[in-house]
Amino acid sequence: MPWIDLRSDTVTQPTPAMRQAMATAEVGDDVYQDDPTVIQLERLAADMLGKEDALFVPTGVFGNQLAVFTHCRRGDEVIAGDDSHLVWHENGAAAVISGVQLRTIASRQGLLEPSEIASRIRVGEDIHIPRTGLICLENAHGNGRVIPLATMEATAATARKHGVPIHLDGARVFNAATYLGCDVKAITQHVDTVMCCLSKGLAAPVGSILAGPAAFIKRARYNRKLLGGGWRQAGVIAAPGILALTEMTQRLDVDHDNATYLAQQLAEVPGIEVDMEDVHINMVWFALPDGVDVPRLMRAFEAAGIRANGAYGGKMRLVTHWQIDREAIDRTVSVIRSVVAG
Repeated sequence: MPWIDLRSDTVTQPTPAMRQAMATAEVGDDVYQDDPTVIQLERLAADMLGKEDALFVPTGVFGNQLAVFTHCRRGDEVIAGDDSHLVWHENGAAAVISGVQLRTIASRQGLLEPSEIASRIRVGEDIHIPRTGLICLENAHGNGRVIPLATMEATAATARKHGVPIHLDGARVFNAATYLGCDVKAITQHVDTVMCCLSKGLAAPVGSILAGPAAFIKRARYNRKLLGGGWRQAGVIAAPGILALTEMTQRLDVDHDNATYLAQQLAEVPGIEVDMEDVHINMVWFALPDGVDVPRLMRAFEAAGIRANGAYGGKMRLVTHWQIDREAIDRTVSVIRSVVAG
């Protein structure tokens, strides 16, 4: 029996078409910049994201940290949300790799008020203070919420006023665009650089994209090599990335609809609390009733062929993706219902 894996959309396996594309991909040596499939992927990504150029990188964390490393000089300050992926889940890499310090802002469910950002930008030439080197945003946020375009626009205006670049952690930026019902460029036009993951809901087996101005990407390519990220015959993994962008971006609404269905089913279980207003993309966060035996729930999941993460901050998260259908959701909710009922 195949597993129902709801831990994250990082668990997605490549589609049959992706596996075929990997087997037949034309390859070269990307360090020499002559892998035609990587070149095709990077040109496609740059065009879709509305940027001059793009770079294929191993992971989302690599892409974010490469952006910080390329934008900033040592000792700079980077403004970011206190609950952002950059702060919480990237191993302190900004300090280790780039020698920068993070100046965090308390977010409102992932949203950073432009006025709060403005108040933290270092102004003037005082020799006692660090330079504000970068503003980092996240859309969609890791909590599953999407940041409104008006907020992105207002933040961009603030950044331009002070001459500070913006980098977008757009790991799920295509999910954000799907939720907003807009072209992804409507989001990325408000930032200087953007990282997007190919290996989450877009189902490629590996890889992310860093996109931005051509001069920036030229420097980032140098820095990618410095950090050990030079590819050789990378066309075999770039090929599924092309399908991720051309095909899988067009079906993310299915994952979102399934997440809404999951949330609705969970809300009908007595005692479970689901905030339906938080279900923007493919993530459902919910609180179990007090007294539920979580270890028993996890054992019941395993016995039913279901993989899920335990409670995080008092809540559980389930994530839909192309390998999760309504039948899988019904089976999952049935297990939860039986354990909650005792």
